[in-house]
Amino acid sequence: MAHVQRHPLAAQAADLLLQRIRAGEWPLGHKLPGETTLAAQLGVGRSTLREAVRELSGKGVLESRQGAGVFVTALDVAEGWDTILRRADIVAVIEARLAIETECAALAATRRTPADLRAMWKALAARAEASTSVEDLVDADTAFHRTVVAAAHNDILTGMFEAFIPRSRRAMVDMLKIRPLPDEQADHHAHEVLLDAIRRRDAVAAASASRVHLTSLKQTFG
Repeated sequence: MAHVQRHPLAAQAADLLLQRIRAGEWPLGHKLPGETTLAAQLGVGRSTLREAVRELSGKGVLESRQGAGVFVTALDVAEGWDTILRRADIVAVIEARLAIETECAALAATRRTPADLRAMWKALAARAEASTSVEDLVDADTAFHRTVVAAAHNDILTGMFEAFIPRSRRAMVDMLKIRPLPDEQADHHAHEVLLDAIRRRDAVAAASASRVHLTSLKQTFG
């Protein structure tokens, strides 16, 4: 049985527990041995074991259930968004944006407030007046889409959208420097159509406008 050899003990204990879970010693949903037994197996104190369990609980691998014990809830640590997005190509990112922003557009049409509309109109006007710098154009475009997502009033969707922006921005700037949009006026009009559908509270039209616009963007990068 492997024991912890170096500091920090809790991190090492967490690593050893994770190795044993990955090896299949405790299947998904299985209860871990009692605290005293497990601490002895790892060669650490009970307080160190508790810290290790907290670390893996924070990563979604374990779950402590009061009065019941500690259970396996995942067989490995999920990759963080940053790692996934660094590896993803821009088409995959746009496909994810399609899923998020199409739903946000529909929700925005039903939930938007007068303040949301004002923010969208302001962002659209700023987008039309953005300088010819590719970076400024991309940032102005992102600012408009952010107002639409915000108008959906769903914190989870907003967080997902924001997670995609750094990766999307880099790729769009790089691509547009090589291959500018074929018709910037048509692209801007697509945003006007989206905003008008949200203004009219037409969820179906808003979702369709968002889907058409982002699909066109995907084809540009594809």
